[in-house]
Amino acid sequence: MSVKLAWTKNTDPRSNCDAYDDAMLELMDKDQRYIHIDCDLLGCINGKRIKSAHPDRLINAGIAEANAVGVAAGLASTGFIPFVHSFGVFSARRAFDQAFLSAGYSRWPVHILGTDPGVTAGANGATHMPFEDGALYMSVPNAVVLDPCDYAQTYALTKKSAAYPELTYMRMIRKKFKTVYADGTDFEIGKGIVLREGTDVTIIASGIMVNNALEAEELLRKEGISAAVIDMFTWKPLDEELIVEYAKKTGAVVTAENHQAYCGLGSAVANVLAKNCPVPQEFIGIQNLYGQAASQDYLEKVYGLTAEDIAKAAKKAIGRK
Repeated sequence: MSVKLAWTKNTDPRSNCDAYDDAMLELMDKDQRYIHIDCDLLGCINGKRIKSAHPDRLINAGIAEANAVGVAAGLASTGFIPFVHSFGVFSARRAFDQAFLSAGYSRWPVHILGTDPGVTAGANGATHMPFEDGALYMSVPNAVVLDPCDYAQTYALTKKSAAYPELTYMRMIRKKFKTVYADGTDFEIGKGIVLREGTDVTIIASGIMVNNALEAEELLRKEGISAAVIDMFTWKPLDEELIVEYAKKTGAVVTAENHQAYCGLGSAVANVLAKNCPVPQEFIGIQNLYGQAASQDYLEKVYGLTAEDIAKAAKKAIGRK
């Protein structure tokens, strides 16, 4: 794993969908087994290049997500490697039974994408705002659950997912994300990345919260507080060794996720700490609420996902030592 940081606090003008398309086109150019299945949202994932380059391996299943996953499982059973895309709410809640049984239980390599996770759904509102998608897929035995933060990570993890022999689920921000990693950075599924060293508290984040965690570290540093920051882009399998190492090192943990706080990354980390190294933990995430229609910036403030919220939680965790 070769990590190259490029954090500038700037919004990347590119779409993460292009990261997926770039990776998929490379895979499809080299291997006839790769197939993209969409649920009438090809324009939302910038998939016209895939349609143009490989029209015979692009299937529009229509607004029928459960059927799309069933088709994907059937194709996987005959040797194909399918990727299925819809908005996260539909890739998770609507298609979950088929994902669990037809793909997960049958142990076929079906790779599911859920775009616009959490508050990144923005003005699409509560009906399109998945706060529980990661929790559903974490409950599937042997499944991989990923929450990348930017273009480079999405590109790399698309390829890593393609090589995984069973079900994977990737939460995918489409736009309005901050660049953290330089293009060409490599990542290993199941291994977190230490972005900042620290001795007083550990902040474990993923997705859009990685940028917010880095900003929180700067705020804390100005107050003389030393915070480690870890990008835990793989929720399952979780890097338990790294979590325990930094819990012992700092004695306090904050988890930060764009997801329900008690059934995603935070709860997974809490389970590890409870069994191996009990330390004070604070949870940044959606606190048992539904979504709503507004801008992403506004929603991050409403749901307590900002850098300031993380810094406040870090000080509270430190105070509980």
